[in-house]
Amino acid sequence: MTDLTLAFDDNEYLPAVAQDAASGEVLMLAYVTEEALEKTRETGYAHYYSRSRDELWKKGGTSGHTQEIEEVRVDCDGDALLYLVDQSGGACHTGYESCFYRTVDGEEVGKQVFDPDDVY
Repeated sequence: MTDLTLAFDDNEYLPAVAQDAASGEVLMLAYVTEEALEKTRETGYAHYYSRSRDELWKKGGTSGHTQEIEEVRVDCDGDALLYLVDQSGGACHTGYESCFYRTVDGEEVGKQVFDPDDVY
């Protein structure tokens, strides 16, 4: 599958950070399995693994807010991935551009770009 040895955890997951390739903004963190990474590489669109639903999913499969892959990078230990993406629409299922739209004190610092009630 890859030229590198990846260090999947005991549950066979790797964390993957999605970053906007143009702006550098961190959009989200999700997990991938070997199958999700294979689908990402095959299709050119971000695929992840939902631990809560126990299923593979394509980002934007329901919302249409896809992540086209520019590049996939692996960290020095092989235990985390960075997806550099071209984000279509908002990345967060709550309607925000990024899942990181608030501070630890609860202050909203991001922008909501769609109404999740209209999408899901």
